[in-house]
Amino acid sequence: MKKAAGWAALKYVKKDSIVGIGTGSTVNHFINALETMKEQIKGVVSSSIASTERLKKIGIPVFNANEVAYLNIYVDGADEINPTNDMIKGGGTALTREKIVAAIAEQFICIIDDSKKVDVMGSFPLPVEVIPMARSYVGRELVKLGGDPCYREGCITDNGNIILDVHNLKIIDAKALENKINAIAGVVTVGLFANRGADVVLEGTLNGVIKS
Repeated sequence: MKKAAGWAALKYVKKDSIVGIGTGSTVNHFINALETMKEQIKGVVSSSIASTERLKKIGIPVFNANEVAYLNIYVDGADEINPTNDMIKGGGTALTREKIVAAIAEQFICIIDDSKKVDVMGSFPLPVEVIPMARSYVGRELVKLGGDPCYREGCITDNGNIILDVHNLKIIDAKALENKINAIAGVVTVGLFANRGADVVLEGTLNGVIKS
């Protein structure tokens, strides 16, 4: 199902464009698909070191985000997604760079298997990237918002920061919660993609790919 969703995103890739690429197992299928038309695109902007290494290995040029004014599309997965296309992302720690690449893109294509669809987000712990010296303070502030933050041991992001995973949240108003957490001093960003949610969702199911 992940493979089907990844390959379905290929039809959104425009010739001679630079493509935004996310991170994760479903995105890896899209990267495999993109290899089949790598001569038809200028290159990509990648949201993680892991994806960058994979792209370079198959010979696709990788641009720095500062080198491009915009991207036609950004293709990435989600850890959870609700009916209004708000998402939790960051299980793989790349949430900050993913948000940056998503912000540059005109269209966000989210590729998932059907296990990622939920009515209410929060079963998957909400990742928050935090500057190390602010870990305890941010943790206390997240408790005030009703969460149970847990330090992700041994995890350092591509930006040199740490991750707090917030458990036991029932996310009803994703935009409001995203804004509240982002406003806490020491937070780099939260893995809620609600202010900039998905424009198109390609969901791999046993009966094929469903677009929404």
